[in-house]
Amino acid sequence: MESLRRRLRQVTPPPVPRHHSSFSPEALEEARKETGLTVSLCLPARNEASTVGEIVSTVRRTLIDRYDIIDEIVVIDDGSEDSTAAAAAEAGARVVSESSILPKTGHGPGKGNALWKSLHACSGDLICWVDADIRNFNEHFVTGLIGPLLTDPTIGFVKGFYQRPISGEASGGGRVTELVARPLISLLFPQLTQFIQPLSGEYAGRREILESIPFAKGWGVEFGLLVDIIEKYGAEVIAQVDLGVREHRNRPLDQLSLQATAIIATALRRVGLDPASINEAELTRFTADYSVERIEIETGERPPMQSIAAYLDQRRDPQF
Repeated sequence: MESLRRRLRQVTPPPVPRHHSSFSPEALEEARKETGLTVSLCLPARNEASTVGEIVSTVRRTLIDRYDIIDEIVVIDDGSEDSTAAAAAEAGARVVSESSILPKTGHGPGKGNALWKSLHACSGDLICWVDADIRNFNEHFVTGLIGPLLTDPTIGFVKGFYQRPISGEASGGGRVTELVARPLISLLFPQLTQFIQPLSGEYAGRREILESIPFAKGWGVEFGLLVDIIEKYGAEVIAQVDLGVREHRNRPLDQLSLQATAIIATALRRVGLDPASINEAELTRFTADYSVERIEIETGERPPMQSIAAYLDQRRDPQF
């Protein structure tokens, strides 16, 4: 743990952020031919029927049919109660239920758990994750993220950032980032201060890096990935790309407090707090009539995927 503290305090100058317009589909198609890398686009989704289909159809139309860049689109359906799975499948995605992936490792709702299982469900050398609730989706959300990975072999992970409008205002989104993540980073993880959107849900990485680190099961996954990749590989393997403006479903305050709790738990674990004391985190708050409400928050973690025998067996299969 002392190694982690020492490394995180070695603040390096932030790399110059790149812009999505630097990576044209034509250039990426050529780069993919040269590298021979396969690319999976994955959308973790729960109750996103209104947006997931348009995202999938846009990628299929532009980055599969028009340009040979993406090999597969995989939607991990994390227990949706609406028509998310049907909408995604109709648009051309391969839809996989979270509970059907590595069933012996157990079912566990939560974004991080779905992302972790997607390493097993997806086949690509590069995996690009995009949230399924984006309302103004364009293919540059994908090309911007995989661009550095296809064109620069020194880059292992790419983090997107963007303007986040809310309630008709040009900015003001990212409330959990501003109220929770940035204070935690400033106080405990100064090397992460270089990241413009540390909690953004749009990022991509090389499989060999992603399979070597743990994944927080819940909303702390983005925070944990940044800390763990820097600890294992150094900040120099991470690039940031400007994706422009991102419009999505803004959550109410009572839902944001659940996210905040998971992020705080993930951060505290990475500065040495005993995991046993936060694996069963519970948020206590009061309702409108002042009755006590206690909500259990998922703060557990999945081990590095490369430690899972079923995953390794699949990767060894020549037909995979």
